[in-house]
Amino acid sequence: MSISSFFQIKQHNTTIKKEVLAGLTTFSTMAYILVVNPIILSKTGMDFNALITATALAAAIGTFVMAVVAKLPIGLAPGMGLNAFFAYTVVLSMGYSWQFALTAVFLEGIIFIFLSLFSIREAIINSIPDNLKHAISVGIGLLIALIGMSNAGVIETGMKYVGDGKLDGVILKMGDITATGPMIALIGLIVSAVLMYRKVNAALLIGIVVATIIGIPLGITIWPAGGHLIGWPPSIKPIAFQLQFSEIFTLKMVVILFTLLMINLFDTVGTLIGLCHKAGLLTADGKLPRAKQALLADAVGTTAGALLGTSVVTAYVESASGIAAGGKTGLTALTVSGMFLLALFFAPLFAMIPAAATAPALIIVGMLMMSAVTEIKFDDITEALPAFLTIAMMPYTYSIAHGIVFGMLSYVLLKVLTGRVKEISTIMYVLFVLFILSFLVH
Repeated sequence: MSISSFFQIKQHNTTIKKEVLAGLTTFSTMAYILVVNPIILSKTGMDFNALITATALAAAIGTFVMAVVAKLPIGLAPGMGLNAFFAYTVVLSMGYSWQFALTAVFLEGIIFIFLSLFSIREAIINSIPDNLKHAISVGIGLLIALIGMSNAGVIETGMKYVGDGKLDGVILKMGDITATGPMIALIGLIVSAVLMYRKVNAALLIGIVVATIIGIPLGITIWPAGGHLIGWPPSIKPIAFQLQFSEIFTLKMVVILFTLLMINLFDTVGTLIGLCHKAGLLTADGKLPRAKQALLADAVGTTAGALLGTSVVTAYVESASGIAAGGKTGLTALTVSGMFLLALFFAPLFAMIPAAATAPALIIVGMLMMSAVTEIKFDDITEALPAFLTIAMMPYTYSIAHGIVFGMLSYVLLKVLTGRVKEISTIMYVLFVLFILSFLVH
């Protein structure tokens, strides 16, 4: 069987070239995880170099399953936010060992494999009302654009200390757009936009490359130490297969495991819905195609990642950049998987790509995902308010999961209080209770 027929290239009205370029675009916006994930997890005492290899392998495995089993154009890797929870909360704040945290990740992966095989996670996706699905796509778009602008320094986020120990309480403000990072990002943004207007398939990828090259003489694209672009992958021996099974039946493991399950479940669900909505891959009745297989991919990736020595593997919102570049099939994901394997040898090269260079792709993707807002029913307050909260809370809390939680909680409450309980599925009631429990656990 040829690659074209396996991935049904013609049926999806695409080409092999377009799919590969889309994969390269997605990878270029995800490549930062090869450096950022080891930086975060190494705070726990884990070996930094081994983490580079574990990150690349876990991403390659999870994305490969997504490519050949689910056949969707979505990349997977150890998730941001989840790795911070692993390092800063479970290990550094709560005082547990990184081996204990890896065990929790492994157990979560096993549970997710079970839930995926028995279509329980798929049922959760199908229970989400169409209006909220549209809102999830819009919310993710705003979050992606916020991440891009923040990474490039176009805007500044969060509170920080200024002179005399006083707090600068501005939540969001304009960055110094005359600085190198914002200027490079804005140049890349214009280049990508013009190329998109001219219908160049590789517009986003070319924008990233141009911005990276411009950054070399300006000092923002850093050449690897010693000038080496090729090297042998570090051994994962210091962190691989370091599970702590003696703790699996303790209350503390239950609490950590429940928290991981809740965060990752709705991060993944939201990401898959938003990305497939943008790619035009949802079915006529708003369902995710091959949902079981897609959810199995992140479960397998998480399980393998825990054994290799890294945190939870999840679907990446940055995959929207490849979808915007025309990616519609698993060949896009297969390209991403292959690039992560190549990254084992060329990690210094990919690490050169500055955040300012990938920001334009994320900003444009955010704009494209906003189109779903026209499909939201704003004439019914019981539909409009949950959709609005879903959209608003994603960028405001920097979390896809939190946006979904606020949207679904308000949806159930409004339907119950207005006497429209028939519109609520049994699964929605169950999720409502689980959300409340998750708040109590925190």
